[in-house]
Amino acid sequence: MKALVLENYGDVSSLRYREDFPDPEPREGEVRVRVKAVALNHLDIWVRTGSLPVKPDLPHILGSDVSGVVDKVGPGVKSFREGDEVVIAPGLSCGICEMCQAGKDNLCRYYDILGLRSKGGYAEFVVVPERNLIRKPENLSFEEAASYPLTSLTVWNALVDKGRIRPGDRVLIWGGSSGVGVMAIQIAKLFGSFVIATAGSEEKLKKCEELGADVVINHYEEDVVRKVRDLFREGVDVVMDHVGSATFWKSVECLRRGGRLVFFGTTTGSKAEIDIRYIFVREITLHGVYMGERHNLFRITKLFREGKLKPVVDRVFDLRDGPEAHRYLEASKHFGKVVLRV
Repeated sequence: MKALVLENYGDVSSLRYREDFPDPEPREGEVRVRVKAVALNHLDIWVRTGSLPVKPDLPHILGSDVSGVVDKVGPGVKSFREGDEVVIAPGLSCGICEMCQAGKDNLCRYYDILGLRSKGGYAEFVVVPERNLIRKPENLSFEEAASYPLTSLTVWNALVDKGRIRPGDRVLIWGGSSGVGVMAIQIAKLFGSFVIATAGSEEKLKKCEELGADVVINHYEEDVVRKVRDLFREGVDVVMDHVGSATFWKSVECLRRGGRLVFFGTTTGSKAEIDIRYIFVREITLHGVYMGERHNLFRITKLFREGKLKPVVDRVFDLRDGPEAHRYLEASKHFGKVVLRV
């Protein structure tokens, strides 16, 4: 099969387009999907550069967010057949442990993400368990359908499950122009929250407003903490931070007493200093977020099908142009998602 293969850890030259990679075969309970589109995530960059503790065996195939068509089913598959258009839930778990049985599959001891340790979707075919398939919304193109699984599931866990957003809550979203940012703006507004979004250019700020952000802040030119405190003297209810070291303590400073910080991602580094006294005196809650419970993706997909959530695709590249797509994502030129067409 054709595939964009990670042959070494490093820059984009580590990715090589091949037409002779072995086709994967589905086993018991598995389905092979002919990939139509796969979206990029920063996870792909972290795996490519070898910056994560987890390092897959090489050669490796990246890609967590996949849409496509069922190509072949393994023994025991009951709910899908060849020709079905699907979206893949990117979280892989054992399916039988206590956490999986409780619906908390992202806490499974053996949890993986498609394209992290297991081979992902930068290829013509990918094999996943049947339980990881969701029927593609008919109103979305394959490129649009590939744009939402990982980001929307993570944001749902952050804002809805952990952040417990409610109508009237004030929510600060760092990096509103990112893949998770565009989802966060929409989901927060869907729940009736007042949204403050940051971005790094006037063009991106305008697009955040078009998505529904009530207030926008240029995080390169303005003091975000001061601006938030000028707007709301007591602070905001929830902050979603996926930036890391550069923003972590600022996020805490933006919160009101009893506020919630939901955080994931370390684009600017994984080390942060905190004043523990400030946390407990103000009863601020810190919630780490790692993907989300797979069952929520069914609810999210329904919202896309009903048009209550909308995909935001910035640019589509061909699979063989994957290295250029990586450069584009790393340069932060995008608003929303960058997608590879397979």
